[in-house]
Amino acid sequence: EFTLVRPDPQIIWPRRNGQAWSGWDAFYHRSDKGGGRWEFRRPLPESWTVRYKNLAFQIRPTSFKHTGLFPEQAVNWDWCSTKIAAARKQGRDVSVLNLFGYTGAASVAAAAAGAQVCNVDAAKGMVDWCGVNAEASGLRRDSIRYIVDDCVKFVRREVKRGRRYDALIMDPPSYGRGASGELWKLETHLWPLLKECRD
Repeated sequence: EFTLVRPDPQIIWPRRNGQAWSGWDAFYHRSDKGGGRWEFRRPLPESWTVRYKNLAFQIRPTSFKHTGLFPEQAVNWDWCSTKIAAARKQGRDVSVLNLFGYTGAASVAAAAAGAQVCNVDAAKGMVDWCGVNAEASGLRRDSIRYIVDDCVKFVRREVKRGRRYDALIMDPPSYGRGASGELWKLETHLWPLLKECRD
């Protein structure tokens, strides 16, 4: 019921019919200095729920333009859920590690399909948001293990502990900081992380 406009500088194609959106409720204005701000045409609730199949996600405009959900990932949630459900139907337990879990949409989808999930993100607020989404989706609290940590360090410790997972999900950022300020650069750190994950 709410229309949010979030222009992105990487979008290179024209709007459909070349017309600007006029009926918006909130518009994100980027700043030349980084970040930006939301302009609201009418008061919106602090957050609201968006449903997708049997899942529910809390949405809210954040100061960094995100809303807490990337709906274009739904095809991936469906694919993972189908694979997990098929394995569970054959009597297999399935464990999933979701790295860079953000607000946990993939974790919630995997847990709803019957997997035991470990959701890892360096930002405590994002991990907490995953818990809100799991609860909104009617999941048991123990169906997801919530970890606030640097993903690379966490995977290294899991390797040392001999912990194994049936599946790994990751959607790493191009740039970011870990829980203790560790620097993450996709072009530098992705391959070493993939090698750790393989182990």
